[in-house]
Amino acid sequence: MKHFVSNISPLYLTACTVFLLLSSSSCVGGGRVQASTASTEPQVVAVAPAARANFSSDLVLTAEFEPYQEIDVMAKVSGYIREIKVDIGDRVKKDQLLATLEIPEMQDDLTRAAAAIEEANAELAAARDELQRDQSAYEMAHLSFTRILEVSRTERGLVPQQEVDEIHSRDLVAEAEVSAAKSRISACEQRIRVAEAEQARYKTLYQYGVITAPFTGVVTKRYANIGSLIQAGTSSQTQAMPVVRLSENRLLRLQLPVPESAVPMVHLGGPVDVNVSAVHRSFPGVVTRFADKVDESTRTMKTEVDVPNPNLELVPGMYAEVNLITEQHRNVLSVPVEAIDDSGNTTHVFAVRASGTVDVVPVSLGLENAHRVEIRPGALRDGDQVVTSSRAGLKQGDRVLTKVTALATESVAKP
Repeated sequence: MKHFVSNISPLYLTACTVFLLLSSSSCVGGGRVQASTASTEPQVVAVAPAARANFSSDLVLTAEFEPYQEIDVMAKVSGYIREIKVDIGDRVKKDQLLATLEIPEMQDDLTRAAAAIEEANAELAAARDELQRDQSAYEMAHLSFTRILEVSRTERGLVPQQEVDEIHSRDLVAEAEVSAAKSRISACEQRIRVAEAEQARYKTLYQYGVITAPFTGVVTKRYANIGSLIQAGTSSQTQAMPVVRLSENRLLRLQLPVPESAVPMVHLGGPVDVNVSAVHRSFPGVVTRFADKVDESTRTMKTEVDVPNPNLELVPGMYAEVNLITEQHRNVLSVPVEAIDDSGNTTHVFAVRASGTVDVVPVSLGLENAHRVEIRPGALRDGDQVVTSSRAGLKQGDRVLTKVTALATESVAKP
């Protein structure tokens, strides 16, 4: 080994050393140039404008549709079903005929009431004739008494006083008979009014034998058939059976248990979005009433929402998800959700100014939806471009190229 090294020429060793030093210097210098070049190139970022949008905050609750109103149609009087016009599922209008009752004894009551009126009218006529007779007798008796009294005053002793007293007595009796006849006439008139009222009552009850719909709706249940005995709905002695059940379905209602935290944001007339999975549709609703009191056991407030159902697409009993809008902000500044950066101590966005430099702008957030978030008034302005792509390595004052600018530069650079 010693012999091999000693045979290498000193000139050859010097040349190799110079070559290695030059190569190392060239490699190091080239790396610095590339790094310097790479550090001066602007980063390309995606941007989107800050724009105006509408936001709302909602509370999702589940409820079951109920008819706006539903009743069991009862009969006012007892009778047998003579005819029934409707069945389950029939749509009826207000005052439409549902069923007719057979009430034979009711016609007898009407006949008896009419006879009582005729009898009272006959008694009234007799009383009036008697009054006329008594009136004539009284006039004659009073005239006789007036004459005899005048004679006794002008010709004293000509007419005995006893005769004057007897004629005076007959005059008073005739006057009393006139008053009695008038009283009999009043009694007859009162009896006629009572008989007429009784007749009107029977007529009203007879009309209840025709059962009609109290409102427009759908027959959801039928209880009776032809020939069924229906008890009067006002009877407390028996369990009265309804004829049909009627439901108003063109307007449905939802009863929502609103949590205590959301109670201050419930307002009459507030819009509601009702999602019904059974029909794969959403329907508009309105808050129409609420209890204005929190239930102590559930810490919720009963709130009712009305949902129009003109085409009867919805059926009572269906479940619905109710988006109760508790807060709305309209025409407020917003940015895409991707533009929000909360990696530091503050929430901010990276705005790209007209000069192409990055401006880190602190922001205060408001309501949010799936795509955008509200920006409360501050340094950010309508139309400002904010970075929506990766912000790794970006800082205040950095120069960047937006995607639109980069594409434009590339197209210009191509021949």
